[in-house]
Amino acid sequence: MGSGVFFCLPQVIYYNVYMLKPILLLCIANLFMTIAWYGHLKFKDASLWLIIVVSWAIAFIEYCFQVPANRIGQEYFTVTQLKVMQEVITLIVFAGFSAIYFKESFKWNHFVGFLCLVAAVFFVCKKW
Repeated sequence: MGSGVFFCLPQVIYYNVYMLKPILLLCIANLFMTIAWYGHLKFKDASLWLIIVVSWAIAFIEYCFQVPANRIGQEYFTVTQLKVMQEVITLIVFAGFSAIYFKESFKWNHFVGFLCLVAAVFFVCKKW
């Protein structure tokens, strides 16, 4: 299992480039899930049943990336490491999405909260 210092990557990056694949898949999956969860908020006139069906369809695409990400990722990371990385990826994707799609600003307290999650990744992935 990965025991690197920086975001659960090994200390020697070339150790296994393939361990980046689950991280990339998690990024793609989180983009789709963020769209499924929050993209509909701009379509207030659409019927709720239609929003649910479209959101589920987008969420299905998310699962097509999330499930392989976790299966492949478990070869290199613990399940806890995968989950904590996924939470940080979710925050990064959401911050970008909310800034681009909703024109919301990223404030200092959001940044502090983000740093706490990054610290969580460090503590979960650090081999003590």
